[in-house]
Amino acid sequence: MERGYVLHSRHFRDGSVIVNLLVDGKGRVDAVARLGGAKNSIRSIIQPFQPIIFMLQGKTDLKNLKQVEAASPAVPLTGDCLYSGLYLNELLIRCLSVQHSAENLFFDYHRTLIAMATEFNQSQLRYFEHALLKELGTMPSLDFDPSDSPITASGFYRLEPDHGFTPVIATAFNQHRFFTGEMLVALNQRTLTAEHYLEAKKLMRQLLAPVLGDKPLHSRSLFAKKPKI
Repeated sequence: MERGYVLHSRHFRDGSVIVNLLVDGKGRVDAVARLGGAKNSIRSIIQPFQPIIFMLQGKTDLKNLKQVEAASPAVPLTGDCLYSGLYLNELLIRCLSVQHSAENLFFDYHRTLIAMATEFNQSQLRYFEHALLKELGTMPSLDFDPSDSPITASGFYRLEPDHGFTPVIATAFNQHRFFTGEMLVALNQRTLTAEHYLEAKKLMRQLLAPVLGDKPLHSRSLFAKKPKI
């Protein structure tokens, strides 16, 4: 049996849905699931944030989802936490193909949902984005600059595509073009505080842009009046 989370589902045909899953040890998997009749329908557990166990069958990229059961109660997300969870799901669907295993992301995703259900703050989103970019192989080193010198909390750095974070001399005229070493070190050590949030969000949006392309994320519009993500 496999375990995973439903990221999204959509109607397919004849009482079936196509389900995008994040599966432990496998990453993104797409599968067809039959919802069943009124007495034995799995509709209530083919939902986001519901841990499930199941079997996957088939030799093509689109699997068949069988023997679906709830592994535990759904992670209770409401308000900002719910919107943020939908953002994570959309991010995974947009960034991961079924050819990319991303096998290590399941634990990061589960840990983020549990943390958000307890108490929400923006750092949880930044840590998950960081984990996703590392899994995709597009996250620059937060340990060393291109000359192999350690990134320090007292330094200032410019992000250069294909090279990483290059040290710069900070001035009032170029402050919008660099990132503080303090934020980079805090992101790497998972110690972000509120004073880092805006800068960290700017960095992650810049790093995610080439992966996401020009199509906007629908989940971000949920925060139009409260820009959390």
